[in-house]
Amino acid sequence: MPDALIVGATGLIGRAVIEHFGSRPVTVLARREVEGLAAQHKPLVAPSERWPDMIAAEKPAVLISCLGTTIRQAGSQAAFRAVDHDLVLSAARGAKACGTAHMIAVSSVGAAAKSGNFYLRTKGETEDDLRALGFDRLDLIRPGLLRGDRPGPQRLGEGIATIAAPLTDALLHGSFRRYRSISGATVAAAIVALAERGGSGVHIHENDAIRALAD
Repeated sequence: MPDALIVGATGLIGRAVIEHFGSRPVTVLARREVEGLAAQHKPLVAPSERWPDMIAAEKPAVLISCLGTTIRQAGSQAAFRAVDHDLVLSAARGAKACGTAHMIAVSSVGAAAKSGNFYLRTKGETEDDLRALGFDRLDLIRPGLLRGDRPGPQRLGEGIATIAAPLTDALLHGSFRRYRSISGATVAAAIVALAERGGSGVHIHENDAIRALAD
């Protein structure tokens, strides 16, 4: 397993990624202490403005970004973009500056820079800006509705969608399969599998591809 560093470790996918690393070491960079890390994992705690320098100093072979919030959580569109675009790019630039060859970033199904939806447009712009940095290999993970235990109170809309997911998923076929729900644990397993891969290019992974990687 190449040396890996993860940002966004306190969310649903980030916590699951750490679990899936198991006994393999990973560096965890966060704004606050991440509880429950195993002895083999290396914790780094710092304000986000220091992340690029800290990432550059660590020189990871792989940068994993599980950063993500919602407009409701962030409080405004500007605050949302500060995390889902600006902070992701800031971490990526720190990694690129020290020669990191491989980045894995969690995005969203439907991400597109020309989308009329602010959330999906921001995700798409982030993807495009990551491509422009020129990593040897860039893996973009595009899950649909995420299932799993999130930290903090569950949002009403998410709760209803999760309950309805089995029925909704059964109705999504063909090109719409990519919108099916998926567990955070499955996404995490796919990310850890990708962290072990070499190769080059930009690779987009949606529902079926994520599940195949996790198996």
